[in-house]
Amino acid sequence: MNHKIAIIGGGNLGQAIAEGLISSGFTAPADLIVTRRNTEALAGLQRQGVAVSNNNARAVQQARWVILAVKPFQVKAILDELQPVLDPAQHVIISVISGVWIKDLQEMLAPGFALFRAMPNTAIAIRQSMTCICSHQANTEHTDYVTAIFDRLGKTVFIEEQLMDAATVLGACGTAYAMRYIRANIQGGIEIGFNAKTAALIAAQTVKGAAELLLTHNTHPEQEIDKVTTPKGCTIAGLNEMEHQGFSSSLIRGVVTSYKKITSGM
Repeated sequence: MNHKIAIIGGGNLGQAIAEGLISSGFTAPADLIVTRRNTEALAGLQRQGVAVSNNNARAVQQARWVILAVKPFQVKAILDELQPVLDPAQHVIISVISGVWIKDLQEMLAPGFALFRAMPNTAIAIRQSMTCICSHQANTEHTDYVTAIFDRLGKTVFIEEQLMDAATVLGACGTAYAMRYIRANIQGGIEIGFNAKTAALIAAQTVKGAAELLLTHNTHPEQEIDKVTTPKGCTIAGLNEMEHQGFSSSLIRGVVTSYKKITSGM
């Protein structure tokens, strides 16, 4: 069976997907085709054996799996260009385009296509993305393969499409929220005596370790918090002061504010 993957749009995200699939051993470079108007920008992938092209239609004709990684304003023109060579019996379409819904793709395509919408975050560049996925008219083979693609680039979860905006806030905006926490922790570390480089290392690795504890043990954060809070200790004193200053409530309000912003369309 043809498992060639065409990535239409070799920008930062498209290249990150290609690099991740190669470095993880998911696919041979020869089974990847990446397109971009300026193919010189894909020289690194080409040196690894990936086929590069500025011809989207030709790339799709050679592939079974079509990953759309273009900008939202480009998608209609590109799908109009691809219509003559797209075949529902041959192609499965995976969109990683922010803000483009499955119903939007359906309006631009002939009926009958298996469609996936996937929302990774920027950690896909190091194969640590949290990717939320939904689908339409996909069978088990399609779903298993698309899951396998994004499992090689981090972790995946299937959700209802109506939750995609919420997933954007929690999984994509959430990266910035976490970075802001780390930055504040670094600033606190400097104030209590560390230089900036050492404080950054301690803060970042501590957050990474905390996340791994939850993922590995499948525990609730409060269970892990209880392990490091002792009666009259420094940890509970610090946590209580943060709560008095509105730490949790401000974070929750930030998440909700971002969600209201993304759903308002403004």
